[in-house]
Amino acid sequence: MSNVIEYYSTNRGAPSVSLDEALLQGQAGDRGLYLPERFPAIGRDELGSWADLRYADIAMNVLRRFTQGVFDDDELRRLCEDAYDFDVPLECVEGRHYLLRLDRGPTASFKDFAARMMARWMSLLMGRLEGELVILTATSGDTGSAVAHAYRGVDRIRVVVLFPVEEVSTRQRKQMTTIGGNVTTLGIDGKFDDCQAIVKQAFADPALSAVRLTSANSINIGRLLPQSVYYVYAYAKLARGGEPIVFSVPSGNFGDMMGAVIARKMGLPIQRTVIATNANDEVPAFLETGRYEKISPSRKCISNAMNVGHPSNLARLVDVYGGWMDETGAIKEMPDLAKMREDLFAVSVSDEQTRATIRDAHERFGVLLEPHGATGWAGLDQFLQTHPDARDQLAVSIETAHPAKFPEEIQATIGVDPTPPPSLEGLEDHEEEYATMSCDYDAFRDWLIAGYT
Repeated sequence: MSNVIEYYSTNRGAPSVSLDEALLQGQAGDRGLYLPERFPAIGRDELGSWADLRYADIAMNVLRRFTQGVFDDDELRRLCEDAYDFDVPLECVEGRHYLLRLDRGPTASFKDFAARMMARWMSLLMGRLEGELVILTATSGDTGSAVAHAYRGVDRIRVVVLFPVEEVSTRQRKQMTTIGGNVTTLGIDGKFDDCQAIVKQAFADPALSAVRLTSANSINIGRLLPQSVYYVYAYAKLARGGEPIVFSVPSGNFGDMMGAVIARKMGLPIQRTVIATNANDEVPAFLETGRYEKISPSRKCISNAMNVGHPSNLARLVDVYGGWMDETGAIKEMPDLAKMREDLFAVSVSDEQTRATIRDAHERFGVLLEPHGATGWAGLDQFLQTHPDARDQLAVSIETAHPAKFPEEIQATIGVDPTPPPSLEGLEDHEEEYATMSCDYDAFRDWLIAGYT
C-alpha cells in the first residue's frame, strides 16, 4: 500500500485529492471539507521514545505521515525548525492536571501553530506554480492575526481577512489591521458566522473562477494537521507507560478540537476529550439530545473567538463517527451518538462561570487565565466533578491565547494588568487600516473582483 494519503470531501460529491490540492483548494468543490482517507498510526513504543524531543522534532515525526509524496522529509524538517522556534510550556496547576500554554508564538495564540506551517507549505507550493494565490479567511478573533503575520510578505500570496467588527478585542483587531502590504482586512457588520458564510460562498462561486482562492480557516485541512501535533507533544512529555489522558479544549469552530480527534485516530490514548463551549451550546445540546439546531445569531460572550453558532468542523466530527452533515448543518446520516458520548464530554460554560474560573485559578494556584483558557479549565473541572474516578488521572487543558490580549476583562475580573509579550508591545501606537462592509455577499464579490482580478 502506498504511503501517500488522499483526502475526501465530507459531502461525498467531489473526487479525492492529494494534500497539495486540498491545501490549495481549501474547501472541496461540493462545499464539503477534506479529511484524510486514513489516519496513519503512531505506535505506543514510538510515542514513548519521543519524551525528550523538541517540539519541532515531534512535529516532523507526526506531519511526515501526512506529507509524503508532497513535501520530502528534508523540506519538512526545515519548515518545522523554522515554524516552531518558540517555547511550548506545560504548566502544572495541581497534581497531574496541566495547562498546555499555546500562547508563546509570534501572535500569542494557538493559531500560530497551524498558520506558520500552512504559510510555509503554501509558499513551497506556489514556488512550483505560476500566478497568484489569494488567502481568504474569516476570523472570530485570533485566526486573522496569526494568518496575517504568517503570510506577511510571502511572494505571490495575498491575504484577505474578514472579521466581525464589534466582536474582537482591540488588541486582536490591531494585530490584523496594522500589517498592510499583502494583507487586507475587512470589518464585517455582523457575526463570525456571517464572515464564515461569505468565505464559503466565495469558494463555491463560479463568478470568482478567475481568482485562485484558498482558505487559512480551519475549513482547510492544513489547519487541522499541525494542530494535532501539540496533543501528541503533551502526551509524549507527560504520560507514564502508555497511560490514558484527558484533554479539555475550549471550542468555537471546532478546529482545535478536531486536532485532538486526529491525534486520537492516530493512536494517541485519549480517554476523553472535553469540549468546552461558551453560551453557544449547539454542540453540547446535539450530543445530549441527538438534535442539531444552529444558533443564529450567535451569542456574544467574553470568550469572543468561540462565538460560533454553527461550527464548520462539526461536519468533520460527524463524519469521523460515521455520519454525514452538510455545510448547512443538515444531518443526512446520523453519526454513532453512543460512541461520541463515550469519547467526548461536552459542556457549556457561561460568562459568569468563566469569570469565576479566572478568579479561582488566580487565587488558588497563582495561574493567570484568559476567557478562552478559563472556559477550557472550567470544562475540565466539570468533567472531574462528574467523574470522580478520573480526578487523579493525567489531564491537560488547552490555554489558547495570552491573557494580555484581553486586558480589560482581566483587569475587571481580578484587578491585574497582564504584562504583554513582545509581540503585543507597542500595538497601541501602530496605525490601523481596514475597510468596513455589510454582510451582503454580492457587494463583497464585486469588491474582490475589482481588487484581485
